[in-house]
Amino acid sequence: MRQTRAFTIIELLVVVSIIALLIGILLPAIGKARDQAKLTMSQANLRNLGTAHQSYAAEWSDRQFTLVADTIASYGSSISAAVSAYNQQVGEHPPVSLGWAPGQGGHDSGGNRLWGYWMNHAGNHPLLQPIALGSNPYFGFGWFRIPNAAQFNQYVGDRFYDNVFYAPKDTMVMEAIEPCLNSPGAWCQEALVGGGDVGWSSYCLSPAALMSPDVFAAEREDGSGGFTDPFDKPGSFRAPSFSQALYPDLKSHMLEHNWLQQTRSECNPAFSGGTYNGCEPYYFNHGWESVPVTLFYDGHIEPLGVREAEKADSRVLAQTNDLYGLWSRDTEPYGQDGYYIDYGYDFAETSFHILTTDGIRGRDKVGDG
Repeated sequence: MRQTRAFTIIELLVVVSIIALLIGILLPAIGKARDQAKLTMSQANLRNLGTAHQSYAAEWSDRQFTLVADTIASYGSSISAAVSAYNQQVGEHPPVSLGWAPGQGGHDSGGNRLWGYWMNHAGNHPLLQPIALGSNPYFGFGWFRIPNAAQFNQYVGDRFYDNVFYAPKDTMVMEAIEPCLNSPGAWCQEALVGGGDVGWSSYCLSPAALMSPDVFAAEREDGSGGFTDPFDKPGSFRAPSFSQALYPDLKSHMLEHNWLQQTRSECNPAFSGGTYNGCEPYYFNHGWESVPVTLFYDGHIEPLGVREAEKADSRVLAQTNDLYGLWSRDTEPYGQDGYYIDYGYDFAETSFHILTTDGIRGRDKVGDG
């Protein structure tokens, strides 16, 4: 009678060990492949947004997208005073529009309402600045964080919560807006988070490049230059044309606002509370290892790391005997602290892209020469 040979315990352990070894080898590779796929998707998003901005510029005589009247600074000495005067003299300033969706008041023929930040409410006036300057309750905020406003998203997919405005690695934001990603409407309330905040886009524009270069001008040896309050100079809010970029291959146009590449942690405890269930993400300039995917004014896309930006800034500071660097350190109210530098994960100290010296005429990195 033939006996059936069974596996010994040792043989089974060898097989299990081999399987475990293979899993240990494959899992990191699978993780890297997924990470690379998400990186590629973010690059594709910015490439599509860059094309949309070029379409906008083609329709508006090379002008950049803007949400504020060119002449707003001539109506008052602060954003609230200016918008109030504009509303009285010209008519209510157009809102920061989010999109049409069902709702009470302001209906169109289909029963929809245009949702947005309306300028008949003084609390919304600061949002008309690309970034809050001077004494402003919206410190660190402005419409540079709202590239998906209705006035622009018509050049992409005509939806505020279109996937093109959200990076796959921005998991905290993606979870918040998930109910709206497949919504066919231009606007979707289900993604309101926290105390009613909007699920902001993963990408942000460069606010310094959206205003006159004189606002963030470099300081000169003769005492000229330096930060200029935009309300001291009419025309400061007129968005520069694309052709004004002196270094289009070195000046960032859009980038991932939150720290998404090589991140160490999602939730930043330095913020008291936060937009997403009491949590606020680390921003792109909060860690030395942060390498946000970046769209430049010439249309090319590459990662622009914090370390690289800091080295470039130090190089320019040395060349100018500390007169100025690549980002402006005398703006009000940011100064040397820049854009939430004190809220960083480590000792990263940069506000590139946000407070670029000379605005659109400036640089956020230096060339190889």
